[in-house]
Amino acid sequence: QVAEMFDNIAHRYDFLNHALSLGIDRGWRKKAVKLLSKAKPKRLLDVATGTGDFALQLLSLKPEEVIGVDISKDMLAVGNKKVVKRGKDKTVTLIYGDSENLQFENDHFDAITVAFGVRNFENLEKGLSECLRVLKENGTLVVLEFSNPQAFPIKQLFNFYSGTVMPTVGGMFSKDKKAYKYLHDSSRAFPNGENFTSI
Repeated sequence: QVAEMFDNIAHRYDFLNHALSLGIDRGWRKKAVKLLSKAKPKRLLDVATGTGDFALQLLSLKPEEVIGVDISKDMLAVGNKKVVKRGKDKTVTLIYGDSENLQFENDHFDAITVAFGVRNFENLEKGLSECLRVLKENGTLVVLEFSNPQAFPIKQLFNFYSGTVMPTVGGMFSKDKKAYKYLHDSSRAFPNGENFTSI
Protein backbone atom coordinates (compact mmCIF):
# COMPACT_ATOMS: atom_id res chain seq x y z
CA GLN A 1 0.00 0.00 0.00
CA VAL A 2 2.82 2.41 0.87
CA ALA A 3 4.65 1.61 -2.40
CA GLU A 4 1.46 2.16 -4.42
CA MET A 5 0.77 5.44 -2.64
CA PHE A 6 4.24 6.80 -3.39
CA ASP A 7 3.98 5.56 -6.99
CA ASN A 8 0.82 7.68 -7.33
CA ILE A 9 2.48 10.90 -6.16
CA ALA A 10 5.98 10.37 -7.64
CA HIS A 11 5.44 12.86 -10.48
CA ARG A 12 4.75 15.71 -8.04
CA TYR A 13 6.71 14.54 -4.98
CA ASP A 14 9.79 16.79 -5.25
CA PHE A 15 7.79 19.95 -5.95
CA LEU A 16 5.34 19.32 -3.11
CA ASN A 17 8.05 18.21 -0.68
CA HIS A 18 9.89 21.53 -1.02
CA ALA A 19 6.74 23.65 -1.24
CA LEU A 20 4.86 22.12 1.70
CA SER A 21 7.92 22.22 3.97
CA LEU A 22 8.46 25.85 2.88
CA GLY A 23 11.95 24.81 1.76
CA ILE A 24 12.97 23.83 5.29
CA ASP A 25 13.61 20.22 4.21
CA ARG A 26 16.70 21.38 2.28
CA GLY A 27 18.23 22.85 5.45
CA TRP A 28 17.45 19.69 7.42
CA ARG A 29 19.22 17.57 4.81
CA LYS A 30 22.28 19.83 4.90
CA LYS A 31 22.43 19.47 8.67
CA ALA A 32 22.16 15.68 8.38
CA VAL A 33 24.99 15.58 5.82
CA LYS A 34 27.13 17.77 8.10
CA LEU A 35 26.76 15.15 10.85
CA LEU A 36 28.52 12.68 8.55
CA SER A 37 31.28 14.98 7.30
CA LYS A 38 33.80 14.19 10.08
CA ALA A 39 33.56 10.45 9.44
CA LYS A 40 34.39 10.88 5.70
CA PRO A 41 32.37 7.81 4.65
CA LYS A 42 33.31 6.26 1.32
CA ARG A 43 30.43 3.80 0.85
CA LEU A 44 26.95 5.06 1.73
CA LEU A 45 23.44 3.62 1.67
CA ASP A 46 20.35 5.84 1.53
CA VAL A 47 17.32 3.83 2.67
CA ALA A 48 13.85 4.91 1.49
CA THR A 49 15.66 7.12 -1.03
CA GLY A 50 12.48 8.12 -2.90
CA THR A 51 13.49 10.35 -5.81
CA GLY A 52 17.13 10.38 -4.70
CA ASP A 53 17.41 13.95 -3.38
CA PHE A 54 19.32 12.92 -0.26
CA ALA A 55 21.46 10.38 -2.15
CA LEU A 56 22.58 13.16 -4.50
CA GLN A 57 23.19 15.53 -1.61
CA LEU A 58 25.51 12.93 -0.04
CA LEU A 59 27.90 13.50 -2.96
CA SER A 60 29.16 16.61 -1.13
CA LEU A 61 30.98 14.13 1.16
CA LYS A 62 33.02 12.94 -1.87
CA PRO A 63 32.16 9.25 -1.41
CA GLU A 64 33.23 6.45 -3.75
CA GLU A 65 29.71 4.98 -3.90
CA VAL A 66 26.17 5.95 -2.91
CA ILE A 67 23.37 3.39 -3.20
CA GLY A 68 19.74 4.39 -2.70
CA VAL A 69 17.00 1.79 -2.13
CA ASP A 70 13.23 2.26 -2.21
CA ILE A 71 10.05 0.19 -2.63
CA SER A 72 8.43 2.68 -5.03
CA LYS A 73 9.49 1.98 -8.60
CA ASP A 74 7.96 5.21 -9.89
CA MET A 75 9.87 7.30 -7.33
CA LEU A 76 13.06 5.50 -8.37
CA ALA A 77 12.33 6.23 -12.04
CA VAL A 78 12.11 9.96 -11.26
CA GLY A 79 15.29 9.73 -9.19
CA ASN A 80 17.27 7.88 -11.83
CA LYS A 81 16.42 10.56 -14.40
CA LYS A 82 17.87 13.16 -12.01
CA VAL A 83 21.01 11.08 -11.44
CA VAL A 84 21.63 10.69 -15.19
CA LYS A 85 20.81 14.35 -15.92
CA ARG A 86 23.44 15.44 -13.38
CA GLY A 87 25.98 12.98 -14.76
CA LYS A 88 26.35 11.18 -11.43
CA ASP A 89 25.37 7.66 -12.53
CA LYS A 90 28.95 6.40 -12.03
CA THR A 91 28.74 7.15 -8.29
CA VAL A 92 25.02 7.06 -7.43
CA THR A 93 22.89 3.96 -8.01
CA LEU A 94 19.18 3.90 -7.16
CA ILE A 95 17.64 0.43 -6.96
CA TYR A 96 14.47 -1.32 -5.86
CA GLY A 97 14.82 -2.72 -2.35
CA ASP A 98 12.99 -3.35 0.91
CA SER A 99 14.33 -1.73 4.07
CA GLU A 100 13.39 -4.83 6.05
CA ASN A 101 15.27 -7.21 3.74
CA LEU A 102 18.31 -5.35 2.43
CA GLN A 103 20.14 -7.17 -0.36
CA PHE A 104 23.64 -6.40 0.93
CA GLU A 105 26.19 -8.39 2.90
CA ASN A 106 26.98 -7.71 6.55
CA ASP A 107 29.28 -4.81 7.50
CA HIS A 108 29.13 -3.32 4.00
CA PHE A 109 28.54 0.43 4.44
CA ASP A 110 30.45 3.19 6.23
CA ALA A 111 27.25 5.17 6.76
CA ILE A 112 23.51 4.84 6.26
CA THR A 113 20.95 7.61 5.95
CA VAL A 114 17.16 7.54 6.12
CA ALA A 115 15.33 10.80 5.39
CA PHE A 116 11.60 10.86 6.17
CA GLY A 117 11.43 7.09 5.69
CA VAL A 118 11.63 5.21 8.99
CA ARG A 119 8.00 5.95 9.77
CA ASN A 120 7.12 3.97 6.61
CA PHE A 121 8.89 0.81 7.79
CA GLU A 122 6.22 -1.84 8.26
CA ASN A 123 8.25 -3.19 11.18
CA LEU A 124 10.43 -0.44 12.66
CA GLU A 125 12.67 -2.75 14.68
CA LYS A 126 13.25 -5.06 11.69
CA GLY A 127 14.15 -2.14 9.43
CA LEU A 128 16.59 -0.72 11.97
CA SER A 129 18.15 -4.13 12.63
CA GLU A 130 18.72 -4.55 8.89
CA CYS A 131 20.46 -1.16 8.82
CA LEU A 132 22.64 -2.31 11.71
CA ARG A 133 23.46 -5.58 9.95
CA VAL A 134 24.79 -3.95 6.77
CA LEU A 135 26.53 -1.10 8.62
CA LYS A 136 30.23 -1.45 9.48
CA GLU A 137 31.07 -1.76 13.17
CA ASN A 138 32.15 1.86 13.56
CA GLY A 139 29.70 3.18 10.98
CA THR A 140 27.08 5.88 11.44
CA LEU A 141 23.31 5.83 10.96
CA VAL A 142 21.67 9.23 10.43
CA VAL A 143 17.86 9.36 10.61
CA LEU A 144 16.02 12.50 9.56
CA GLU A 145 12.36 12.36 10.53
CA PHE A 146 9.41 14.48 11.57
CA SER A 147 8.46 14.75 15.23
CA ASN A 148 5.40 16.17 16.95
CA PRO A 149 5.91 19.59 18.57
CA GLN A 150 4.59 19.76 22.12
CA ALA A 151 4.81 23.48 22.95
CA PHE A 152 1.83 25.83 22.58
CA PRO A 153 1.07 27.30 20.03
CA ILE A 154 3.54 25.47 17.72
CA LYS A 155 1.81 22.16 18.39
CA GLN A 156 -1.61 23.52 17.34
CA LEU A 157 -0.23 25.33 14.27
CA PHE A 158 1.70 22.24 13.17
CA ASN A 159 -1.32 19.95 13.60
CA PHE A 160 -3.52 22.31 11.58
CA TYR A 161 -0.91 22.71 8.83
CA SER A 162 -0.01 19.03 8.51
CA GLY A 163 -3.55 17.75 9.10
CA THR A 164 -5.51 20.23 6.96
CA VAL A 165 -3.32 22.40 4.71
CA MET A 166 -0.92 19.68 3.51
CA PRO A 167 -3.61 17.12 2.51
CA THR A 168 -5.66 19.83 0.75
CA VAL A 169 -2.78 21.40 -1.21
CA GLY A 170 -1.05 18.04 -1.76
CA GLY A 171 -4.30 16.56 -3.03
CA MET A 172 -4.87 19.42 -5.45
CA PHE A 173 -1.47 19.03 -7.10
CA SER A 174 -0.93 15.27 -6.87
CA LYS A 175 -4.57 14.15 -7.19
CA ASP A 176 -4.04 11.94 -4.12
CA LYS A 177 -5.25 13.65 -0.94
CA LYS A 178 -5.07 10.36 0.99
CA ALA A 179 -1.30 10.19 0.47
CA TYR A 180 -0.79 13.54 2.19
CA LYS A 181 -3.22 12.63 4.96
CA TYR A 182 -1.13 9.48 5.44
CA LEU A 183 2.02 11.60 5.89
CA HIS A 184 0.26 13.48 8.71
CA ASP A 185 -1.21 10.36 10.34
CA SER A 186 2.03 8.36 10.14
CA SER A 187 4.10 11.12 11.73
CA ARG A 188 1.58 11.42 14.59
CA ALA A 189 1.63 7.67 15.22
CA PHE A 190 5.41 7.35 14.97
CA PRO A 191 7.45 7.16 18.21
CA ASN A 192 9.49 10.36 18.33
CA GLY A 193 12.07 11.96 20.58
CA GLU A 194 13.42 9.68 23.30
CA ASN A 195 10.91 6.98 22.43
CA PHE A 196 12.53 6.59 19.01
CA THR A 197 16.15 6.91 20.11
CA SER A 198 15.63 4.24 22.77
CA ILE A 199 14.38 1.83 20.07
